[in-house]
Amino acid sequence: MTIHTDPIPWPEPLCALVGTTATGKSDLAMAVAQRAGAEIVSVDSMLVYRGMDIGTAKPSAAERSAVVHHLIDCADPIERYDVQRYLSDVEDVLVPCESPRLLFTGGTGFYLKALTHGLFEGPEVNLEIRAELERLAKEVGSARLHEDLQIVDPESAKRIHPNDQRRVVRGLEVVRQTGRPLSDWQRQWRGEGGHANPGRSRLLLGLEVDRERLDQRIALRTRKMLDGGWAEEARSLRDGCGFGPTAVSALGYPEVLKWIDGESSREETETLINLRTRQFARRQRTWYRKFPDIHWIPAPENAQQLESAAEQCLRFFDW
Repeated sequence: MTIHTDPIPWPEPLCALVGTTATGKSDLAMAVAQRAGAEIVSVDSMLVYRGMDIGTAKPSAAERSAVVHHLIDCADPIERYDVQRYLSDVEDVLVPCESPRLLFTGGTGFYLKALTHGLFEGPEVNLEIRAELERLAKEVGSARLHEDLQIVDPESAKRIHPNDQRRVVRGLEVVRQTGRPLSDWQRQWRGEGGHANPGRSRLLLGLEVDRERLDQRIALRTRKMLDGGWAEEARSLRDGCGFGPTAVSALGYPEVLKWIDGESSREETETLINLRTRQFARRQRTWYRKFPDIHWIPAPENAQQLESAAEQCLRFFDW
């Protein structure tokens, strides 16, 4: 296995604003970028999809006109998009970029880890095995496959949610293909087992919110999205290009589609999305524990606090 630690050239250090979902990263990133004359580089696995705007809380057209955003709307939902393609797209953005200030922001911890530590070369995707597992997942559900993963790779199963079909399938695929658990492949990349891998120079600033307040934020945002036409957006995409294997796992979209099909009520859908989002936030926090150098500040709750947080960011990044 080869670890690529510096695959992409960019100004050092990497400056990133991170945090769990619904902490207000996008608003603060906009405030910081406008003051610093910076461009924003998305670190989000779902903002890459065109048309998935409401359900991903994508920055508005006006915001993207005010500040240059990269790695948003670069794939159709039917396409498969993964971290390898993300890193390739980042390189396409950064190599010709003339901006002296780039602010990376988003909530996909796996992408952040790949940006700071490179990407390990695990086994190539075996499309035949993957197709078989994806077919099986449709028949019996990803939770049932997760039980199999617990047997062959308990370490990965502990990190992967039973409903995360894409990662469950990948874990089983690697074991079938190589006879070796995915967690074994990843140990050197994570810097475990005596393999030092501190990653590239970086400045990481994180937004934190206590659990009770975060739950309130999540509930408020979910209701706003549903009121704002999330169901119509999901129906239009499904009836149009359709959802591919990656986009279909986007937070909330499966629940909204079931509501559209009459399999659940609006109230049941909203409740379930809130639950899934809280679970997702916990998984995000697990990823951020891999970065002990994140400097945490309280997430702003109003315009005055947003201004103060922006000033903290500018000082932290020395902009």
